[in-house]
Amino acid sequence: MSKLVKDLMMQTLRSRLDDVGEVFLVSLGTLDAQSTTQLRLALRKKNINLQLIRNNLARRALADTPLAPAFEDQAGMLAVCWGGEDIVDLAKELDRITGLPDFAGFECQGGAMDGAKLAAADLKRVAKWPSRAEQLSILSGQLCSLGATLSGQLLAGGANLAGQLASRIEDLEKEEGDSAA
Repeated sequence: MSKLVKDLMMQTLRSRLDDVGEVFLVSLGTLDAQSTTQLRLALRKKNINLQLIRNNLARRALADTPLAPAFEDQAGMLAVCWGGEDIVDLAKELDRITGLPDFAGFECQGGAMDGAKLAAADLKRVAKWPSRAEQLSILSGQLCSLGATLSGQLLAGGANLAGQLASRIEDLEKEEGDSAA
């Protein structure tokens, strides 16, 4: 491959991964062309990109980026996966695919997140994290529970006072009724 072609491939990869903060490297193993096409279609539906790239070109193209640790000590034919709603969404989808019999041989080899290297086992750990939507629902539930607790405490004092006043009024009415009789 000529130097010009390598430079063009590196520029293309650098531009595609310019705004990406996290990636996973996967091995396609013994997948044939048809299985790889099915895999790409399944990932594309989830807005996840898969690109097969030479490791040396990727190392040179991403040398000064937060994704560089992903390519340290990697060998063999690897593909770069990125996209999805967030890294948890990406990890969950890749973890799900590794368990499918149609894609036997597909496995995670590592990755990078926020400039830190991820090991192959980290995919399963990240896949267990709550997704962005789940985190937002947890946060909104916690915020709403604080407001509900505060309003309950504010209203409880008034309800107690109203209950005490009502009972005192009943007591006074009974005393008045007893004295009239």
